[in-house]
Amino acid sequence: MSKQAVFTRGPTMRHVLVMTGASATGLLTMFGVDMVDMYFLTLLGEQELAAAVGFAGTLIFFLVAVSIGLQISLGALVARSEGADRRDLASRYCTSGLLFSLVAAIGISLLGWLYLEELLQLLGARGITLQYATSYAGILLPNMPVLVLGMSAAAGVRALGDARRSMWATVTGSVVNGVLDPIFIFVLDWGLEGAAWASVVARMVVLAVAWHAIYVVHRLPCRITRQQFFADLRPLLKIATPAVLTNLATPIGGSFVLRIMSQFGDSAVAGAAIMGRITPVAFCAIFALSSAVGPIVGQNAGAGLYGRVRSTLRDAMIFNVAYVMLVWLLLWHLGDTIVSAFSASDQAAELILFYCHFLVAAFIFNGALFVANASFNNLHHPHWATGFNFGRALLGTIPFVYFGAHWYGAKGVLAGEALGALVFGTLAVVAAFYLTRRLEAEHVALPVPSSPEGLETERQAPL
Repeated sequence: MSKQAVFTRGPTMRHVLVMTGASATGLLTMFGVDMVDMYFLTLLGEQELAAAVGFAGTLIFFLVAVSIGLQISLGALVARSEGADRRDLASRYCTSGLLFSLVAAIGISLLGWLYLEELLQLLGARGITLQYATSYAGILLPNMPVLVLGMSAAAGVRALGDARRSMWATVTGSVVNGVLDPIFIFVLDWGLEGAAWASVVARMVVLAVAWHAIYVVHRLPCRITRQQFFADLRPLLKIATPAVLTNLATPIGGSFVLRIMSQFGDSAVAGAAIMGRITPVAFCAIFALSSAVGPIVGQNAGAGLYGRVRSTLRDAMIFNVAYVMLVWLLLWHLGDTIVSAFSASDQAAELILFYCHFLVAAFIFNGALFVANASFNNLHHPHWATGFNFGRALLGTIPFVYFGAHWYGAKGVLAGEALGALVFGTLAVVAAFYLTRRLEAEHVALPVPSSPEGLETERQAPL
């Protein structure tokens, strides 16, 4: 057993809590800065600014989703190689994954920048809101390769089990963002563009810290040949292709929700945008849970320890339910405070209170879907994650949101989205346990493969 594969030993709940706690700390600071961004912009007194950030954020998330799929592939292969005691393969996959992610990010950001206004119009942005959204996204898009490379480097660090250094990359960048926000927005009087430039600087800091961790501390990236890079593309793309499709499903569903919500005016979009900044802060641990579970599942699957994989899934779901119920209690009592703090009025205030009082508990099923998808990707069945995410986006979001809006207005949009999460989150977590039991039954110990191509071959059961 590899001394480096830290997740193959010790209580799985402890690994879940430690990895989730470290990752949640980083996400909390990042999402917290996003929420502060929104708060500062609401102080400028223009409701269109909040709506513009909502439109631009949805578009950028859509484009970044492609790169997140590549990041998932990199992390899964590095974790499984580490679990199999193959640091040499982990280094190769990390290097090839970083290069491919960078090239893909450059191409995607270029396309997004060239057709920026048309894409924002497709989401429903109009008039002064469209102008604000174009200005904001036009600054962030060229910087997207920096963001993607930083995220990918942090994923490689996390796959080795070093949650602390991965966390510090996010925390440091978020602190820089938070310090620069008021300076750029108010002191320099750059307004919305100031918020965007603060994010640009913060992304550069994230990349610097993450690169130090993965290259200087862990020495993971290595020199590879062109032939090795192209050889590694096959196992990378085997996971990345369905993972990219999986991640595209969420912004596709989110884009439809935003498009429907825009029919009810800028106030409704602003309310949804405010909740879109508060929700990640409130549920940062659930978002962190998916990235925490992946390396634990990957290392134990790489070592052939499927009993520990099943234990990890069970512990993750216990944490998911307990955490969401606690957040529901808090948001129920903080609803009026949130409305007042963000100067929300009319329909925006109604939507925020409706969400805090009645829909928060539905995030249990979002968490279930996150955990299940992380397990599918790290068990080398990423197409299962694709199926469930697209099922939720197409069957669990579009029809529910459409009819919810038709029958109950803007509140029906939020309720329809929550109902879709309930259905597909439940199905996904049942499927994750079924897959783990099936792989455990099929498992037969075979010699460790000597090449990257052999690592992802189905007949090599231990990996």
